[in-house]
Amino acid sequence: MEQELRTGGGGNLRAAHSSVCFSGGLIDGPRIQQLLLHCATALESNDVTLAQQAMWVLNNIASSQGDPSQRLTSWLLRALVARACRLCGPAGATQSAAARAPAPWERAMSVTELAEYVDLTPWHRFGFTASNGAILRAVVGSAAVHVVDLSVTRCMQWPTLIDMLSKRPGGPPALRITVPSARPAVSPQLDVSDEEIGLRLANFAKSKGVQLEFSVIKCGCPSPSPTSSPPKKQAALCQDLASVLSDRQSLGLRDGEALVVNCQSWIRHVAPGSRDAFLDADADLDSPSLATRIAGCFDFHWILFDALDTSAPRDSPRRVEHEAAVGRKIESVVGADDADGAERSESGARLAERMRRNGFAAVVFDEEAVGEVRRLLSEHATGWGVKREEDMLVLTWKGHGAVYTGAWTPN
Repeated sequence: MEQELRTGGGGNLRAAHSSVCFSGGLIDGPRIQQLLLHCATALESNDVTLAQQAMWVLNNIASSQGDPSQRLTSWLLRALVARACRLCGPAGATQSAAARAPAPWERAMSVTELAEYVDLTPWHRFGFTASNGAILRAVVGSAAVHVVDLSVTRCMQWPTLIDMLSKRPGGPPALRITVPSARPAVSPQLDVSDEEIGLRLANFAKSKGVQLEFSVIKCGCPSPSPTSSPPKKQAALCQDLASVLSDRQSLGLRDGEALVVNCQSWIRHVAPGSRDAFLDADADLDSPSLATRIAGCFDFHWILFDALDTSAPRDSPRRVEHEAAVGRKIESVVGADDADGAERSESGARLAERMRRNGFAAVVFDEEAVGEVRRLLSEHATGWGVKREEDMLVLTWKGHGAVYTGAWTPN
């Protein structure tokens, strides 16, 4: 299973961006983006003076408490400033490190807070719902199921699957869930250990009559924090994880078990050259051109900023946390280079091609799974929708592709 981010699907978002007032006139989305591109181009050509001029104008537009475009611009500007600091020698490096200092929204959440964070939009639960339906269909008749969970949401997906399995005609299978001890340094962070999560899941499964075994694979490289430096630690973590997951003994695979690998929001943290080995997002943010990545960030990440404007007050803690998580992604895409282990998303089409090249065939989501997704979306703002694209399901906001989910099986 793979659940990831995407762009495209229905035209150019730039025309939909709201306008903001500046110096007696209106600065709309396209003009804000043009300023960002001027700044990025200046940085690419090492023209610090021109970059500073563009940043001054952007600083008068950006607002962390403003409308979606202003809030997004404030994060893009922060990332550009961090990159500019790197051009200024040792002093700039110090400023860049300061920009990575922990912020209030990066504290670890309680389980209740994490649930509220996930429930604010269908961004994560879209993937949960679609992939749980695919898993349920794939393990029909299996007496034992083993889920290897690569997820940034700390097992929030599995209570629903456990409940679904408990209602399976003929009784539920024995269920194993395996998680790695290390994960990408991305929000949200949780204030309980994997072992504690396993105990809670086991208690819930017991109440549903499902036998659950939970285990943690120990990885040699510990998880970096969201503010870890340098980002190369992130690349080392992913390489170590890929090695562990390719080891049958480490995974504890057993004969007779149906094996499910569930991957959510991980592959963009793996170096592009290593993704074939890892077998695993849907925003094209991996261009070598900084200006192109800036344009991609503006068009893509505006989706969530706009959706949050309909879901929560502008000072909502959960909204601030969502936006901060996006901001950290922007900082990685804009401020870091590939050699530093920077985050680099790619399209779902590329992932599908990679899976086919490695001997997998797509599994089509049935109408029951699509119906469950539509029921989920009915609980959220009317701008959310779902569509089929090849063999994947795509979550849309106002007609524009936001998140995809796909399922594959060995040929």
